[in-house]
Amino acid sequence: MAFDGLFTHQMIKELSFLETARINKITQPDQYTVVMVIRANRKNNKLLLSAHPNFARFHITEQTLDNPFEPPMFLRVLRKHIEGGIIQSIQQMGNDRIIEIIINNTNEIGDRIIRHLYVEIMGKHSNIILTDEHKKILDSLKHLTPNTNSARTLMPGFTYEFPPTLKKYNPYELTTISALLDPSLTHKKAILNVLEGFSPVAVNEVLSLGNDIDASFKAFMDDQSVRPVAFTLNDKEDFYYKPVTHASHIASFTTLSQLLDTFYKDRATRERVRNQTNDLARHLSSLLSKNEKKLAKLVNELEETQQMDEMNLYGELITSNMYMLKQGMDQLETINYYNNEMVTIPLNPRKSPAENAQHYYKQYNRLKTRKQHAIVQIEETKAEIEYIQTIQMQLNHIELEDIDDIRNELAEQNLIKKKHKKNDKKQKKTQDIDHYVSRDQQVMVVGRNNLQNEYITHKMGRNNYLWFHSKDIPGSHVVILDSNPTDGTIEDAAMLAAHFSKAQGSSKVPVDYTEIRYVYKPNGSKPGFVTYTDQTTVIVTPEAHYIESMKKNDSSKNA
Repeated sequence: MAFDGLFTHQMIKELSFLETARINKITQPDQYTVVMVIRANRKNNKLLLSAHPNFARFHITEQTLDNPFEPPMFLRVLRKHIEGGIIQSIQQMGNDRIIEIIINNTNEIGDRIIRHLYVEIMGKHSNIILTDEHKKILDSLKHLTPNTNSARTLMPGFTYEFPPTLKKYNPYELTTISALLDPSLTHKKAILNVLEGFSPVAVNEVLSLGNDIDASFKAFMDDQSVRPVAFTLNDKEDFYYKPVTHASHIASFTTLSQLLDTFYKDRATRERVRNQTNDLARHLSSLLSKNEKKLAKLVNELEETQQMDEMNLYGELITSNMYMLKQGMDQLETINYYNNEMVTIPLNPRKSPAENAQHYYKQYNRLKTRKQHAIVQIEETKAEIEYIQTIQMQLNHIELEDIDDIRNELAEQNLIKKKHKKNDKKQKKTQDIDHYVSRDQQVMVVGRNNLQNEYITHKMGRNNYLWFHSKDIPGSHVVILDSNPTDGTIEDAAMLAAHFSKAQGSSKVPVDYTEIRYVYKPNGSKPGFVTYTDQTTVIVTPEAHYIESMKKNDSSKNA
């Protein structure tokens, strides 16, 4: 991502209004994120600091993040030293991705203290460190011991040192760069080696302005206007503080904070969900593999029972030709009176003719029982496979608050062990449904899990509402909350059903829709499983950015 030193420089300028503001509250929603509630401009502003390996950043956020019941140790240290303090300054170290926040506060006995909070945005090495005025480390989000890192130590009691980096030049202190470049390297690599805080995105923008490196560099640095954008370039989504050449699918934003809040919202949530459902994903994958092997074995057994009718025929022919047989014969050659063809029947010479007939009748009855059992087991195993695939699909779309619903559901199906927690709350209601608005301003709802699927289909939906589901593919239920949907709304709902299915990302996905009056839940069936009739099938190609544009914000879900 293009969170480089230039982007950091612009973000520092955007956050300058927080200087002289008070830190009212500090929380730590997860192991990588700290949120400080800062009172400035007569409103509370939530400053998010993240040291996530993939999503490291800092900006004002409008999101509401859940907090653990027990505050982590790092959070306790932050609250002790800087909660209630006044931000003296927010500054960037050179043009690097290191931010220093200096805070004035008072200690327990009322003495004035100075604290420095360093935010290092460096990919997997990102960190948040709190020091005193002498740069003695009080604590850090991630600890680095001498055994794990030979370059520096980040532990309480040690002196804070900046990360070891190559000596580069601050681009804001230069007017020309051609004399600094290594002529043996390409321009792109040479610029990256010389300029501090320059990302490949910034270098490409400089090179796109012309062949004169110095003139292009000056033009790029002179244009310090901030026009935040998210874009797609070479099939990858990225962002920057101003438009990028040759990018497509550009979305503009008012502030850098708004850009980052939007860009990282779903990514960060998906990462948190993935971390909390990794065990479920592995378990479901193992169950799916086991059931697929079981299904293959049952299909083979069913094929073996095809000899059942032959065994019954042999028993009949032996019985009807009993007068011709004597003990000691090893075969019977006779006419099959069903088709008038000769047939040779193997006999056990040690058994009497009646015993040979009984042997084939027993084989017939055994295979008949196996066939009936295999047919039932095959249907049950197919249903189990479909159910597991549905849960796997739902794990790609659920939100944090849905994880417990999924776990409880799997425990009720005896697919995982139920965890008994102290003060376990009753199962939450299912009103927190995702709402979408079609191109014709009609509301549609989507179930993120089976509990919600059943709720929107059998509770929210009326008999004449249209219900949608991907055809023969695991997916979510979609319902249009309107008795007279337009053709555009029907197409939008079909795209939602295709997007929230196993076929997500595919083109030309078949989707069935019918009135809810024709949707039935069989007795004893798995959660979320339904059958339906009188359906119409449409083919749609969902596009993620269009799906996202239809989603209503949280405050309007229950409107």
